[in-house]
Amino acid sequence: MLDILFWSLLGFFLGSIPFSLLIGKFVARRDIRTVGDGNPGGANAIKAGGLKAGIPAILLDMAKGFLPVYLAQGVGLTAWNLVPVAISPVLGHAFSPFLRFRGGKALAATGGVWVALIGPSAFPIYGALALPFTLLQTEDAWSACVGMLALLGYAFLAGDPWLLTFAALNTSVIFWTHRRDLIRRPHLRNWVTDLLLRRNA
Repeated sequence: MLDILFWSLLGFFLGSIPFSLLIGKFVARRDIRTVGDGNPGGANAIKAGGLKAGIPAILLDMAKGFLPVYLAQGVGLTAWNLVPVAISPVLGHAFSPFLRFRGGKALAATGGVWVALIGPSAFPIYGALALPFTLLQTEDAWSACVGMLALLGYAFLAGDPWLLTFAALNTSVIFWTHRRDLIRRPHLRNWVTDLLLRRNA
């Protein structure tokens, strides 16, 4: 029990460190919350300082999700014992006490956790729904959340109740962090609209 508590607290602490915001200040010399949608995450680090700021920001945000879960598994935590450890960096990122509990959207931290749990296959699983949805419509928040449904589906098919429980919790957090953007309904991209109009002509 103490092991679970330790790794969960470490995960929350690491998750709460606003690496993207820090990278933005040191590399781009600006507060990334003043660009884009105001989110202190990797996407706005790219907008504020280009790939020079964005790539290290995203990698560090992923690392803070990956490390506590990977290390916890290394000391023998498995299955249900991993659920609080896995969700802790996601919660830390989303509700960072360093940012007055107004953290980021937790996608990069989520990616790191899933890589620690199931390996690099997490990316194509997520992208299997997120990428087509991105190509078809313009709202990034909807693509992000649809990608989480792909991971949720994977956990269901895997048949591990603990993984499904984590996936459900993780998906709920991502929907919450994107809630304001999800108010906007998806709009088809111009090429899709043009294609549909030509077919109906």
